Amino acid sequence: MVFCYQRVVRFQDTDAAGVVYFANVLAMCHESYEASLAAAGVDLNDFFRGTEVAVPVVHASVNFFQPLYCGDRLNIYLTPTLLNASEFEIAFEVFLAERSDKAASKAQTRHVCIDSNRRSRMTLPDPLRNWLHDLSAASSD
Repeated sequence: MVFCYQRVVRFQDTDAAGVVYFANVLAMCHESYEASLAAAGVDLNDFFRGTEVAVPVVHASVNFFQPLYCGDRLNIYLTPTLLNASEFEIAFEVFLAERSDKAASKAQTRHVCIDSNRRSRMTLPDPLRNWLHDLSAASSD
């Protein structure tokens, strides 16, 4: 586990049963991805504008092991892995802050770097390669 993002579950994250709506777990994981990029010095405004390069999510999955409720404090850990020159995936583990022995949820996203105009694969830009390298180096320490 490399990067930790802390978050509190808000009422807007929950469904009519009072638990976090399933899709919102992926939204929280994406927040942690954005936070890790910002912490690595990536200009988020430029990165997510997608004028020349886009890095869309091409696959996402999530597993739930226990419910999350409004007010729960979470630690979301993310670990990215480079798959090839244009693709990476991120593994997420969501824990209740008070309980670090068992994940409440685990998720995964896969991303592909594309040229925004031609919609064809391209090599990851330097800021992303640096982010991946830095987090990979940290996880092997």
